[in-house]
Amino acid sequence: MRTARDKGVPGRPVRRVRALRTVGGLSVRLDLRALTVVVLLLLAAAAASVVLIGTGDFPIPAGDVIRTLAGDGTPSQEFIVHDLRLPRVLVGLLVGASLGLAGALFQSVSRNPLGSPDVLGLGQGSTAGALVMIVLFSGSANEVALGALVGGLVTGLAIYLLAWKRGVHGYRLVLVGIGVSAIVTAVNGYLLTKADLVDAARAVVWMTGSLNGRDWAQVWPLLIMCAVLVPLVLGNARGLRMTEMGDDVSYALGVSVERTRLLLLVSAVLLTSGATAAAGPVGFVALTAPQLARRLTRSPGPNLIPSLCMGATLLVVADWASQRAFGADQLPVGVVTGVLGGVYLLWLLVSERKAGRI
Repeated sequence: MRTARDKGVPGRPVRRVRALRTVGGLSVRLDLRALTVVVLLLLAAAAASVVLIGTGDFPIPAGDVIRTLAGDGTPSQEFIVHDLRLPRVLVGLLVGASLGLAGALFQSVSRNPLGSPDVLGLGQGSTAGALVMIVLFSGSANEVALGALVGGLVTGLAIYLLAWKRGVHGYRLVLVGIGVSAIVTAVNGYLLTKADLVDAARAVVWMTGSLNGRDWAQVWPLLIMCAVLVPLVLGNARGLRMTEMGDDVSYALGVSVERTRLLLLVSAVLLTSGATAAAGPVGFVALTAPQLARRLTRSPGPNLIPSLCMGATLLVVADWASQRAFGADQLPVGVVTGVLGGVYLLWLLVSERKAGRI
């Protein structure tokens, strides 16, 4: 094990990193501050999850929740925790983690803090696919989820093809995404005008983004998707870090830039579409989680794992707030994240303008 110090930038604090070397000669660079942030976020997510599981019409103390999760609860506690509340919390954690990771990928590839699924129109594309299944086919819950997944993938493919010009680059990707988002939003409005009252009400409820009624049927597909995509993304993290230095430098270092970019964009689209299919379009988590993670770690890299952990923590805390912070009125979690994310977006735009970047 070797401890090193980054030289950093004049006027900024020096960063401490550790290089861990294995017997086979592999070297892993660990940023101690980033590692600390990840651990604290995981603890916060776990604590918020326990509190959320114990929240409801039948409150359960945190100690009893932990004992029940360990298999030592009463029959009534076992039913409430394992069958009713745990699946909802797990869906929230997985959706938040997926959106946080997807947002970090989009922002890193586009090199733009506004490069998130919310701004690029992927959430609107998934919404369009779900509305088609609800309005035109009166589809079941599984069919609506499939429609949302397909809609997100089609929208992501359209954005990639329209933004392609000898490669996909930052501001062009964002600008094309904003244009596609506007078009798909208009399509969604048209579909709502063609729906009957029952289907329109059902569509509006889905479009707010909610974890109500989520069960194990939503947990397993999300868990499988994350088990496949998260290791794939982390395995290409070095290539992603290299692309942030520019295409010419990346090619010189042996990175296949467009292949890496395409692989990571497809992964980000799948993560976003899968999360939207499970919980509806939960807004602004993908935008805010990577930015908050970067501010905590103070690391210029893509911050993939911190963004993943931040997204999970944000969504679970927002779900608790949607249930308890407004008295007897329980709001969909998408309303809470939308309000908080909208405020954050305004602050980000003002900051970017003052810095002269927009």
